[in-house]
Parts: sequence; C-alpha cells; structure tokens
Amino acid sequence: MAEPIIKVRDIAWGRIQSPDLDVQEEFLTNFGMIRAERTNDKLFMRGTGSSRHIHITEKGDPGFISLSFRAVSEDDLHKLAKEADGASEVEEIDEPGGGKRVRLTEPNGYTIEVVHGVEEVDEIPLERHTYNLGNIDKYARGGTLWRTPRGPAHVMRIGHGVMGTPKMHECTAWIRHHIGLIASDEVFAEDDQEKVIASFNRIDAGKDFVDHHVFLYVHNENAGLNHISFEVPDFDDVMMGHEHLRDNGDYDHVWGIGRHVLGSQIYDYWKDPWGRVHEHWADSDTLNTDYGTRYVPVEEGLQSQWGEPAPMEFIGHVSP
Repeated sequence: MAEPIIKVRDIAWGRIQSPDLDVQEEFLTNFGMIRAERTNDKLFMRGTGSSRHIHITEKGDPGFISLSFRAVSEDDLHKLAKEADGASEVEEIDEPGGGKRVRLTEPNGYTIEVVHGVEEVDEIPLERHTYNLGNIDKYARGGTLWRTPRGPAHVMRIGHGVMGTPKMHECTAWIRHHIGLIASDEVFAEDDQEKVIASFNRIDAGKDFVDHHVFLYVHNENAGLNHISFEVPDFDDVMMGHEHLRDNGDYDHVWGIGRHVLGSQIYDYWKDPWGRVHEHWADSDTLNTDYGTRYVPVEEGLQSQWGEPAPMEFIGHVSP
C-alpha cells in the first residue's frame, strides 16, 4: 500500500444541519455539551476538554455535512491541497476559533475537513469520585461518600465518527490514503475476509497509544452518517446521562447501555430531534502499532460483551 499523503492526529468535530438551532442546542445541552458560540446561522458546542468546539450545527434542512480531523501541522494542509485529488486550497476558517483547513470529498460525496491552528480553550475541571475496586484497592475512597448529582452527562471530547457506505473497499482505501488512518479490526461476513462490512480505523501514532477507533465505515445500501460519538468520564456518567435523557422524555433512545466487543467502550445511543444518532461512551481500549489489524467474523465483531444485541434500527441507520 502506498504511503498516505498525511497522518492526522485526532478527530476535531462533526458538522450537521438543522432547521431550528434552539431545539438543537436544547438537545445537545441535555446530552451534556456546553454552548461555545452561537451566530444567526451556526451553533458551536464544546465539551469539558481543551477543544474550542466539538460539534457544529448550521441552520438549514436536516442533514449531515462533514467530519473534521486535526492535522499535525499547517505544512500537512499544504501537502493535502497539492496532492489530494479534488482538494480545496488551504482556506482560512471564517468561524469562531479561526485556524485553517483543507476540504476533501470522500467517495460518497461528503466533506472531510482537515484543520489546523484552531484556537484551544481552558479545560473545565471535573471532580470525579475514586472507585473502590475490590481486587485493587477496596479503600481507595476511604471515608468519602459517593453522591452523584443528577443531570446531564459530562461530555469531554469527540471520540469518533461513523458513516454508512455502499462502497466499502473504495472508502476505506480513500480514508487511509488521504488522512493516514490504519485499520484496527475489519469485520467480515460469510466466512470471507474480503466481504468486509464494518471497518474500525484508528489514528496512526506509532508506538503511542490511541483510541481503538476514530472512524468507521459500515456497509449500507445508502450513504450517510450512522453516528457521532462523544467520550464521558466513566461508567456512572454514562448511566446518569442516560437517565437524564430518558426522564426528559423528548428524545428517542436507540441502543444501550452495554459494552462493545471491538473497542470495549461502555455505550449509550440517542437520536437528536431530527434523527441523527449521538453516542455517549466511556473506557475504550487503546492501541498502538503493535496491535496491527485483526479480521473478525461478524458473529463476534458486532456483539456486546454485555447488554442487548444491536437493533436493526441502529445497524441500518444513516442520516443523509
């Protein structure tokens, strides 16, 4: 396989479109994000981490616009602009936080933004309880009572994006060549490793450890967004976020709570008011290049270690 044009260092944000920014902000606030900025036609939401924003909504008909990844340097943007077919020029980002970007078009026609130099902000401190783990230290929280206030989850950062595609091989080759992702696990069907139906890809950071996956393509007859995923601090935060959204009563629950096999995250999935799926998760596997790539039969790869099996509503979902 040819060397990638560049290797990105992380995912930056997801960008969608909604007809009512008030309603979108209300959902994302209940989901556990914080408003970073709002204009007449755009909403920028952040987590508790140092990213200025991790979710952008533009005003308009409901739709999925793009996923964004962070380049290591501005030089990488210029390299992409020069070498990637159909790439934009290096552009100034005319949005809060500034920075520069190159826009690419992946094989389904959706935009992949590669950005650098976007302003960072101070992290918002989170006080978390220590777990008394019986097999490690039963008294780690000695004398301190566990009392968790009710309310939304505490979204820290964006973790990964997932897109459906009818062009699996073309798309996985494209994402690896253009932004340097590497395959963690390839899920195949019919006992045929060539029939990949889900491709889990991670950042290539060499010997440094990264999340099990930052981007997936999943086979679907239609192209579009399957879900955008956001990390929260721990298992209890997933549970508290679930109860807050459940008790609100306005949002559709899709799948969870459970623990994945591939990546092992504790997960919970919800739809926003226009059907775009957003995930809370905690406790991912982390890998480096020593892991390589595994081929996993579908009977194992799309199961949960505990929790309900994935419903067809989730497996077959795309938001165009």
